[in-house]
Amino acid sequence: MEITTKLEFDAGHRIPSHKSSCKNLHGHRYAIEVTIKGEVVSDKSNSDFGMVMDFKDAKELIKKTIVEEWDHSFIVYKGDVVVLKFLESLDGHKTVIFPLVPTAENMALIAMEKLKISFNEEFGQLIKPFKVRLYETPNNWADVY
Repeated sequence: MEITTKLEFDAGHRIPSHKSSCKNLHGHRYAIEVTIKGEVVSDKSNSDFGMVMDFKDAKELIKKTIVEEWDHSFIVYKGDVVVLKFLESLDGHKTVIFPLVPTAENMALIAMEKLKISFNEEFGQLIKPFKVRLYETPNNWADVY
């Protein structure tokens, strides 16, 4: 069985070598949908009886793993030295350094890797993320399975 939940966050980024305006510092209202795969709980004494897991619990784990770190941050590629130096000059700025250029595709990949670790620590192989869809805008997104 699969269930999906969606959360939103705001963050800035840039694509340093992009041919158009995405090379400039800018931000988005991102949304992340996470599809979780697992068996429906059949134990009538379990609070999650009839569910894969409680949506509230799923949202809390996703929020802790992704949203709290990325929300209201500037996500910068580790090789974008000019912007990194600038952000380091700002006192107390919330900066997230990515090993990859922060495109929607790479953000979805990184989110999936982080969520795999969090779900495995919490549930072992019983419940795991199956798909991450990262919306950069309401009409543009990337999926990773």
